[in-house]
Amino acid sequence: MKNIIISSVVVALLVFSGCSSKDVAVDTDKSEPTNTSEVQEVKAVETETVAAEDSTVNSGTQTLSHMSMSDIESELSTVYFDFDKFNITSNAQVKITKAAELGKTGAASYNVKLEGNCDEWGSDEYNFALGLKRANAVKKALVAEGIEGSRISMVSYGESNPVCEDKTKDCYAKNRRVDFKLLP
Repeated sequence: MKNIIISSVVVALLVFSGCSSKDVAVDTDKSEPTNTSEVQEVKAVETETVAAEDSTVNSGTQTLSHMSMSDIESELSTVYFDFDKFNITSNAQVKITKAAELGKTGAASYNVKLEGNCDEWGSDEYNFALGLKRANAVKKALVAEGIEGSRISMVSYGESNPVCEDKTKDCYAKNRRVDFKLLP
């Protein structure tokens, strides 16, 4: 009788605990991480002086200071990552450098939200953490490029915000990313 009651309690706990929801993990702590074993260092960036007449993004007559928020946001490229990685590749660094230039000129009055995303491989908790690590790596690269860290916020959507839902390697690669969003 005692075994039946204990078994019933265990089964009831399992049934009522259910699956966790896919809530968005938001990093509200603006301080630097204290665990240095999980932090990847970003290489120092070489600086280059650009003349004022060469500082436009579009080849047309519209300069960055006259671009709308949506125009600037459309100029920001998504940063993609390899499977289970959050390191900044040379291709990603080019995109981050361009985003930093936009952040110093046309988007200087806006804050930036970095949205970390993952493919569907791994647990929800692991993917939320990986998405946050990816966003943090991009944040560190932007700070190294001269963007104030206080202007940057991060959020991880884990696997809950896919841009592609096919079960292919190419599709999974599109979901391993950090997107830039401008905030007023």
